[in-house]
Amino acid sequence: MEAVVAAQQPVIKVAALCGSLRKASFNRGLIRSAMQLVKDSVKGMEIEYVDIAPLPMLNTDLEVNGTYPPVVEAFRQKILQADCYLFASPEYNYSVSGPLKNAIDWASRPPNVWADKAAAIVSAGGGFGGGRAQYHLRQIGVYLDLHFINKPEFFLNAFQPPAKFDSDGNLIDEQSKEQLKAVLLALKAFTLRLQGKGYI
Repeated sequence: MEAVVAAQQPVIKVAALCGSLRKASFNRGLIRSAMQLVKDSVKGMEIEYVDIAPLPMLNTDLEVNGTYPPVVEAFRQKILQADCYLFASPEYNYSVSGPLKNAIDWASRPPNVWADKAAAIVSAGGGFGGGRAQYHLRQIGVYLDLHFINKPEFFLNAFQPPAKFDSDGNLIDEQSKEQLKAVLLALKAFTLRLQGKGYI
């Protein structure tokens, strides 16, 4: 019976975006950890990391007869085809990073491909752990018709002992991994709810 239920359960496709372009970014490390957690212990989800580095700066002169540059169109298609989103957002000057805002803006150009999807935000940094950037991202989401999970929240102070990341930016703190797993489970449940599917 359990095998039948598992076979019927849809696989939630998650597009994961990191606002930092640095290879050893802590926020990129959160996405890597989320991808591993999905493989190991969160069934029914697949996470694809969507690289925003190749996107040009938003310039509507690049839009010709309603079409976008190939790299932008490929990005927009990945966003459109995902069931939900995981944002790993560093905090730059009390707000979201330039690269992440640029990616958000490209995917919001007509037609807005973010709309009516679930999303979650995780962040790592100093002090408040990226919390101010998360609140700005939630404000942006209102206009985009993105539906963010409210709880659990995930703000990680990356510099507070014990060590949270190794020298390559990989998450090594087990408690943080459990908190990240809770975010993924909440995102999965909310995505299914928005899609009108009652099982989690």
